[in-house]
Amino acid sequence: MKINSRKRLPVLLPRAKSPREMYLAKRRNDKITTVLFQAGLLVLLLGLWELAARLEWIDSFITSCPSRVVAVLGTIDVKDLFVHIAYTLLECIVGFLAASALGIMIAVLLWRFNKLRRILEPYIVVLNALPKIALGPIIIIWVGAGAQAIIVMTILICIIVTVISVLNGFTSVDEGKILLLRSMGATKLQVLFKLIFPANVPALVNMLKINVGLAWVGTIMGEYLVSTAGLGYLIIYGSQVFKMDLVMASTVILCLLATVMYLAVAGVERIAKKRYHID
Repeated sequence: MKINSRKRLPVLLPRAKSPREMYLAKRRNDKITTVLFQAGLLVLLLGLWELAARLEWIDSFITSCPSRVVAVLGTIDVKDLFVHIAYTLLECIVGFLAASALGIMIAVLLWRFNKLRRILEPYIVVLNALPKIALGPIIIIWVGAGAQAIIVMTILICIIVTVISVLNGFTSVDEGKILLLRSMGATKLQVLFKLIFPANVPALVNMLKINVGLAWVGTIMGEYLVSTAGLGYLIIYGSQVFKMDLVMASTVILCLLATVMYLAVAGVERIAKKRYHID
C-alpha cells in the first residue's frame, strides 16, 4: 500500500484590508473620479462651443471657437507671445506675494493691538468697498505709467481682503487656549507662532486661493489702464481692432496661468496639512 508523501500546500488567502487602507483607497478613488469628471466637463464645454460655432448657433466672429483660438495662436510669433505672458505673469506674482505678505503683517499688528484694530476697522471696511479702478489715474501719477502701477493696483485689490480674512481667523481662535498659554508664561510672540498661526493654516491657505483670482483681476485691470505689453494689452488691442479670436486666445492663456497658480497654492496646502497633521 503506497502512502502519499506529498505535503499539502497552504492556501494563501488575500489579506483583508484594514479600515485605514479602505479609507485611503476610497479617498484616492474619489480624487481620481473628481479629476476625471472635471476633465470631462471641460472637454464637453469645449466640444459644445465648437459645435455651436460650426452649426452657426452662435456667431463665431463675436464668440470665436476653439479651432479659431488655436489658429490665431499659431499665427502669433512664439517669442512675442512669451514676452507678453512673462510680463503679465511677473506682475501678477509680485503683486500676489506682496499683497499676501503685507496683508498678513497688517493683520498681525491689528491682532496684537486691540485698540488700534477697533480704531481702524471702519476704515478697512470702507477701503474694501472702494472701487479700486477709481484710483487708477492717481496710481499712475504717484508711481508712474509702467509695471509698478500694475503691481500697485494688484496689491490694492488683494490686500484689504487679505487683512480682513486673516484677522477674522486670528480673532476666532479659542480665547481659553490663549489664556492657557499666557498662564504658562508664553509671550505674545510665542502665542502667535505656537497657537494662532498653526490654528489658522486652513484660513491662510484659503486666503491664498482667493488672492490668486484677485491678483489676476488686479493685474489685468492695471494693464487695461496702462500697459505696452502683456495679455491685458493683447485683449485691449484685439477688442479695438475687432480680433475677437485674439481676445479669446489671450483669455484662454489667462485661465491656464491662473490654473497653474492655483495648483501651486494647492501644493502649498498639501504640504501645510501634512506639516500640521490637518485632515
